[in-house]
Amino acid sequence: MVTLTDIERESYKDSPVHRLDPRIKLLFALAIIIYAVSLPRIHEKNMVRLFSIEVYLLLLVLAAGLDLRYFFLRVLTILPFGLAIVLIQPFLRPSFIENYTPYPLDLPFGLSITYEGLDFGSTLFAKFLVCITAVILFSSTTRLRDMVAAASRIGIPGEFTLLLSMMVRYLFLFWTVLKRIKTAQQTRLFDIWNKDVPRRWIIEQVGNSMSSIFIRSYEQGERTYISMLCRGYGSGYEKAYYRTKIRTQDILFLLLSAGFILYIHLSV
Repeated sequence: MVTLTDIERESYKDSPVHRLDPRIKLLFALAIIIYAVSLPRIHEKNMVRLFSIEVYLLLLVLAAGLDLRYFFLRVLTILPFGLAIVLIQPFLRPSFIENYTPYPLDLPFGLSITYEGLDFGSTLFAKFLVCITAVILFSSTTRLRDMVAAASRIGIPGEFTLLLSMMVRYLFLFWTVLKRIKTAQQTRLFDIWNKDVPRRWIIEQVGNSMSSIFIRSYEQGERTYISMLCRGYGSGYEKAYYRTKIRTQDILFLLLSAGFILYIHLSV
C-alpha cells in the first residue's frame, strides 16, 4: 500500500530531475498534458506519438531514481478511473465519426464493436496513461510545498493556491486522524467486509467515521485560521519563503523537452 508519507519521501530524493526548478517541472507537466489532449481523436500516428512521449517520461522516472514499485502502484491506482470510460468506447458510435466499419464479432444484447470505436478507445487510453504518468512524475519529484509555491509564481490565482496550501499543510494531519479512527475500529473487531454483520450497520459506522472527520476538519480549520490571523496572515509576507531563480539547466531541460515533443510530432 502506498501512503502519503511514501509519496512525499520520494520527493526528497536527490537527482537531476529532483533538482529542477518546481516551476519548470510544473510547466513541463502541463505541456505534456496539453499536447496529449490536443492530439486528434482518431489518427494513425497518435499511438506512435503517445508511445514515444510515454517512453520519454519513463526515462525521466529512471533518471530520477524513483521507486518503481511505488510509481507503478500509483499508476495502477488511477487507471481504473479512465478505463471505465475507455472500455465503453468500442460499443459507441460518436457523432464526429461519419462511417463505421463493424468488427466481425457476435455479441449478445444487440451490441456491436467497430474498428473506429476501438481506435478511439485505444487513443483515449494512451492519452490518459501519458497524462497520469506526467502528473505522477511531477508529484514524485517535487515537494508538496514547492508545488503550491510554483503554482503561485507562474500566475495561478491566489484563491486557488491558498486552498492548495491549506490542503498541503493538513493533508498529512487528517491522514493520521483517519488512521487512528481505523485502528480504533480494528481494535473493536470492526471489518467493513465482514459478511456476518448487517450491511446497514456497517454503512452507519462508515458514515459516523466520515462525520467525525468532517467535524474535526471544520474545528481544525477554524483554529488554524484564527492562529494565522494572529501571526499576521494577509500582510503579504507568507510568500517570501520562495525566491529561487530559474537556472540555465532548468531552461535547457524545458527547451530539450519542447524540442523532443516537436520532433516527435513532425517526424512521426
